[in-house]
Amino acid sequence: MNNNEEQYEQWEQKLKMVELPLWADLPKFELYMDQLVALVNETLGPIGIDRVTPAMINNYVKNKAIMAPVKKKYQTMQVADVILISLLKPAFSLETIRRGIDQVTANIYPQQAYDTFIKRLLFSFKNMDSRNSRALEEKNLNDKFMQVAVNVIIDRIQSEKLLQIIQKPLTKITK
Repeated sequence: MNNNEEQYEQWEQKLKMVELPLWADLPKFELYMDQLVALVNETLGPIGIDRVTPAMINNYVKNKAIMAPVKKKYQTMQVADVILISLLKPAFSLETIRRGIDQVTANIYPQQAYDTFIKRLLFSFKNMDSRNSRALEEKNLNDKFMQVAVNVIIDRIQSEKLLQIIQKPLTKITK
């Protein structure tokens, strides 16, 4: 095994050990922007996700991807949304992420939806070997990279089609 392959294997083993907070583990008190940024970056740091910044969060609020803070304080729902957006943003547009969250939470409680997603992600981290069995068959890291990239494309197209098919018009509550 060469140094690159060793480095990749070490990263993969580290990813299998990652723990992400379930809803019950998220803060039950309101957070200011700097606290939210620190929490999300500390939570997602081990995965290697791009760090979130106050400007990004302000952009999420501006684009209605998350609810605006109340008196500059963010609640548990907004913390969960920023974590989900941070995880999904490399693969999806902000609009697609918000539509997906709205669609899933139209049928189940946000807490249940968040926990289900996080549990599935952690399961996939721990079982990357079986998930990427085709990529594992590849003999070198270049071939493995190409197969994983192909998987990303297929997964993205497939998930957007699924969202398009299952998306129901969300009814607005009127007084």
